[in-house]
Amino acid sequence: MDFAGLDIVVIALVVLVILILFAGIKTIPQGYQYTVERFGRYTRTLQPGLNLIIPFIDRIGAKMNVMEQVLDIPTQEVITRDNASVAADGVAFYQVLNPAQAAYQVANLENAILNLTMTNIRSVMGSMDLDELLSNRDVINDKLLRVVDEAANPWGIKITRVEIKDIAPPKDLVDSMGRQMKAEREKRAQVLEAEGARNAQILRAEGAKQSAILEAEGQREAAFRDAEARERLAEAEAKATKMVSEAIAAGDVQAINYFIAQKYTEAMAAIGKAPNSKIVLMPMEASSLIGSLGGIGAIAKEVFGDGSAPAGNAQRIRQSTPATTTTAATPAFRNPFDTPPQGS
Repeated sequence: MDFAGLDIVVIALVVLVILILFAGIKTIPQGYQYTVERFGRYTRTLQPGLNLIIPFIDRIGAKMNVMEQVLDIPTQEVITRDNASVAADGVAFYQVLNPAQAAYQVANLENAILNLTMTNIRSVMGSMDLDELLSNRDVINDKLLRVVDEAANPWGIKITRVEIKDIAPPKDLVDSMGRQMKAEREKRAQVLEAEGARNAQILRAEGAKQSAILEAEGQREAAFRDAEARERLAEAEAKATKMVSEAIAAGDVQAINYFIAQKYTEAMAAIGKAPNSKIVLMPMEASSLIGSLGGIGAIAKEVFGDGSAPAGNAQRIRQSTPATTTTAATPAFRNPFDTPPQGS
């Protein structure tokens, strides 16, 4: 019986040792840290992995999640600096850096962070005008992050980010903002339209200016060339007149006949080309024009005649020309409607 009782005691001691070992071995998962309390006082922090504590003396205090966590900020009413009421909500991200401080410096950590963030949202947004509030969310987020992180630093946590999710002004304010935006866009459209019209007028004026300049340059070039042509024509006519004068001075009467016939023919052509003339009354006989053309033909024969004729023959023809011209001279002018005399 004694031996049986000893066996029971040994078995009980083995079981007790096993229970003590199990009570002193703690396995901490990744992303968590546990605080150890000895007789109710914090002594150390257990890291992820296998850890040993003194059974029945040490115990696990707080199990802190050291991963980054997200906390939703509920919607709340905020009065801006220009007395506009808006509804705003947000989201905060935080991470526990010191589990002991997070466990023993503040009670209900999430509720503390939530209230701290909501209070600072009202403070930061209430110091801004509505227009500034709607257009500067990055500034609001930076201010909130700096203020909340500084306030939560004693709790052993790090506020990594604070974001405003939505800012909702009242409906009547949204309607007035929509009308204002519409008016601003219409104003901008009118300004752009006016600028476009002005630029178009400027371009048209520039085009007209360039066209006028080119036209003036063209007219100047045309006038210059016309003057040059008139000058050359005058020089040619002067040279022809000089040659005729020299021929007359040398005793060549046929030259003056050629000159008069040319002017006579040009005058007749001008009379015939007149746009207002339907019937042309000839103040001289047609034979006068024919006689003049005959004189021109005679001169042409002298100039462009047979090249085989000797120079003496040409001189004799030139000397005999006045007599021929006298016999073929134009008869005296008379009324073209008179009956010609008999035998003519």
